[in-house]
Amino acid sequence: MKANLYALGTIALWSTLATLGVSLSHVPPFLLTGLALLLGSVMALPLLRVDLHQWRIPAGTLALGVYGLFGYHFLLFMALRSAPPVEANLVNYLWPLLLVVLAPLFLPGMRLRAVQVVAALLGFAGAAMAILGSNRGGGGLQAWSWGYLPALGAAVVWSSYSLLCQRVRTFPTAAIGLFGLVSGLLSLLCHWLLEAPVTLSGHDWLLIGVMGLGPLGAAFFLWDKALKLGDARQIGVLSYLTPLASTTLLMLVGGRAFTWNIGVAALLIMGAALLGTRAR
Repeated sequence: MKANLYALGTIALWSTLATLGVSLSHVPPFLLTGLALLLGSVMALPLLRVDLHQWRIPAGTLALGVYGLFGYHFLLFMALRSAPPVEANLVNYLWPLLLVVLAPLFLPGMRLRAVQVVAALLGFAGAAMAILGSNRGGGGLQAWSWGYLPALGAAVVWSSYSLLCQRVRTFPTAAIGLFGLVSGLLSLLCHWLLEAPVTLSGHDWLLIGVMGLGPLGAAFFLWDKALKLGDARQIGVLSYLTPLASTTLLMLVGGRAFTWNIGVAALLIMGAALLGTRAR
């Protein structure tokens, strides 16, 4: 139960990322990611004051953390640059499904049950309806773009990172701050190499601060706690609430009316979450 609460807290924070991203769409993506991740790493400071040795982790564990945080955002932002954002985001949200169905491959002794496969597919159907329902054109995957490949890569990276974190020797949650620090520095290096310099306003810095302390900060710490305490298959199904919440928030902020698509998506996703979390 506690693990599911941590997961729901993560989902609540991640649901704000798209809205914040739209408000900061004029900021180069690698600069935005780097600054937000560096700010997010600050969340580890209270834990480090208790024990500085919490950042003394094996090099392989650090590499896994950078693989997850930097690799995921690198591929996601490349996808959003190269493919229609709504469709690319849909492909990216294959990661909760992959988290559920790949769990037996990464975690010894774990079996995938038929009810969890059904719940995962049900949740993905709801996520697809929620995200595609937000497309003003009403279309789906209308044309191929190579940008869908990095979007799929992002889904694979995040799901495999989440599962592999349970394979390595247990590391302190404070180490997530080190993951964010190194990943943020790598993102800023990408900004320096690939993007033009920009000047940020005070309002930009405020929103970046919110993003860094929330969806690219505290969310990672909550996610780590959820995975360490709970069942990755159940958490993966709960994760389908993220695209629904994110789309709903975008509609509220943008002043758009709710549609039947969103209502049906809500029923599908809530049903999938209930079915997945009650599976034994």
